[in-house]
Amino acid sequence: MRFGPAQLAEAEGAILAHAVKTATQKLAKGHRLTAADLALLAEADVAEVIVARLDPDDLPENEAAAKIAAAIAPDHLRFSEASTGRVNVYATVAGLFVANRAAIDRINRIDPAITLACLADHVAVDAGDMVATIKIIPLAVPGKFIARAETVLRAEPAFEVKPFTRRRAALIATELPSLKSQVMDKTHAVLAARLTRSGSPLLTEHRVAHSERAVADAIAELKSTHDLLIVFGASAVADPDDVIPAAIRHAGGVVEHVGMPVDPGNLLVLGRLGDIPVVGAPGCARSPRENGFDWILDRLLAGEWPSREDITGLGVGGLLKEIPTRPQPRETAIRQQQGPVAIVVLAAGTATRMGPGGQHKLLAEFGGTPLIRRSVDTALAAGASRVVVVTGYREAEIRAALTGLPVTFVSNPDYASGMASSLVAGLSALEGTVSGMLVMLADMPGITSDHLSKLISAFDAESGKAVVRAVAGGQRGNPVILPRETFGAVRQLVGDVGARHIVERSGLPVIDVELGAAARLDLDTPEVIVAAGGVLRE
Repeated sequence: MRFGPAQLAEAEGAILAHAVKTATQKLAKGHRLTAADLALLAEADVAEVIVARLDPDDLPENEAAAKIAAAIAPDHLRFSEASTGRVNVYATVAGLFVANRAAIDRINRIDPAITLACLADHVAVDAGDMVATIKIIPLAVPGKFIARAETVLRAEPAFEVKPFTRRRAALIATELPSLKSQVMDKTHAVLAARLTRSGSPLLTEHRVAHSERAVADAIAELKSTHDLLIVFGASAVADPDDVIPAAIRHAGGVVEHVGMPVDPGNLLVLGRLGDIPVVGAPGCARSPRENGFDWILDRLLAGEWPSREDITGLGVGGLLKEIPTRPQPRETAIRQQQGPVAIVVLAAGTATRMGPGGQHKLLAEFGGTPLIRRSVDTALAAGASRVVVVTGYREAEIRAALTGLPVTFVSNPDYASGMASSLVAGLSALEGTVSGMLVMLADMPGITSDHLSKLISAFDAESGKAVVRAVAGGQRGNPVILPRETFGAVRQLVGDVGARHIVERSGLPVIDVELGAAARLDLDTPEVIVAAGGVLRE
């Protein structure tokens, strides 16, 4: 390929390297110039263009990218049409993306004109996720280089998506007096959510004593009706002969590996009973945050059986702990198939602007109804999956005002520190159950159930992958819906801050929904409450 400036008289049939715009036409980069194009450019007093002239063996960028894509085995993959020298590759199923680094490196070292980028090896993906992109850098590339790339790709797969398979899973959880039942309940919910992506039901849970015999008996009982057994110990594994690995052997199984160089996730046990995987889960797997258990579970669900070499080779990139900026991809992955939106009503604050009189704005009555009850009634009428009310200051009175309403109460003992603690408290009630959290301030009487339904509809229209924010005349307001992708950032909030900086830094689309003045009207002072028609109570 020959690249450079050309006079119009010499440019017919060449490929335009830079877009050209005149008063009457626009020719895009990559356009092959015709005699008619050149005549119009001459009329516009364009004397010279930057072009690429193809040699006999050259392939235009789109044709070159398409040929490389066609050499990739298409199983469980979808390819975009070639455009501007690029073909994007998408997964068509939920599964495990597996990359062959050696093959990809060979492709990228044929010539700088050819590039192939993909996800990291052994990353879980959903149907529709982009997993790779092929990009031809110049406008054309010699055909011999494309032929070499095709040869590499046909000899061995550069990457693939291994579909997750449905497993009949059972949870064996050991008990000790120090382990609260709420923790065990959460463990069940988080594990069930993790399995959702593969369509695997968590069919059974056995809670047994923390002893070798009790765990072994449970394994023996469940092996005939399940093909994935996961054991959560009430106490962490401290030795290859500890309760869980010993129980696997006692039940007739084999312990293949204890421990892994992934943190969190060090204390994992991988065993088998015939063809049935038996996994001793580390304590960190009680949380939905990404950890080493996810990496092993994903491989098992995709039909792989991690070897000792596989597990001990996870150390590079295995440090997941205490990196606040690290994204938490599993939070998205365990979303329950675009689950519903829940509403969290924040009603814990001290209302310092109400003055020293002891009056509580949320107990002010409008038409004989306390403001807090009116707000929660509005939330309940919006059709959300559930309504959570976060209480703190004067908690007993606020809860008494809501007597009889079907809501979940969450106490925030740290309410004096500011809004962040209430957001974290409200989120704690939603783990593993929703795709979005609608945050509603309890002191906004203008917000109606129709407003909330409008916000939820906008969120659903974006498949739960955008922040939805109420605005008044284009100005930011409330409520706001935070998608699951932001939950990790919410958990890290501290002090008297809300979710504004999360919205601005999430990298997600922000959909503004116009609600009018109601989106910015809150009742912060006695004067505003009285002006709005409220009657203050002590």
